[in-house]
Amino acid sequence: MNIFDIIGPVMIGPSSSHTAGALKIGRVAWKLFGEKPEKAVVKLHGSFARTYKGHGTDKAIIAGLMGMLPDDVRIRDSLEIAVREKLNFSFETVELTDVHPNSVVIELTGSLGKKLAVLGSSIGGGNILIKQIDNMEVLFNCQNYTLVIPHRDTPGVIASVTGVIGNNRVNIAEMKVYRSKRGGQAIMIIETDETITGDLIKNLEIIPDIFRVTFIEPD
Repeated sequence: MNIFDIIGPVMIGPSSSHTAGALKIGRVAWKLFGEKPEKAVVKLHGSFARTYKGHGTDKAIIAGLMGMLPDDVRIRDSLEIAVREKLNFSFETVELTDVHPNSVVIELTGSLGKKLAVLGSSIGGGNILIKQIDNMEVLFNCQNYTLVIPHRDTPGVIASVTGVIGNNRVNIAEMKVYRSKRGGQAIMIIETDETITGDLIKNLEIIPDIFRVTFIEPD
């Protein structure tokens, strides 16, 4: 067992699950959205729904949606900061199925109507699992360098992506591909041993049938 699974991450508390983990889910949603959201609807499930105010889960998620890290002292004032930053947010409770008790759906809307929905779970010790992106089943934990690449399921796209990564001498540690149906929407989740440069991301983004590329570094 990793020592950080026992003592938890460096963070603004009180809870690694309800605060640090919740913030990380919000931060992943912010990264995937790729711009400052104008509106956030936060749907809390299970123990998140029952205790979110007392454990600061509401403050943590909103802090994550503004790009803060788990040890940022501004987490305590994140709701007020969000109001000043004109982020319109609301909290709801929801009953989900087949998820961890500490789970949340975050629905984001941008100023030009762009939308994103992310389902994530905080599984203890500040660790998280991202389980859905825009209602598509995925599974990744953000503990390694991670590329998230939504794309159209067409022949050659995966080979093009892995070719660009290999040509940049970046080693793929693990790769999973999820798709809605043959020829439909798909998402590649690629974990790498090395960090990803901005130039590599630009080379990936110009591949036909790639919708966007998000790089998530481990905190």
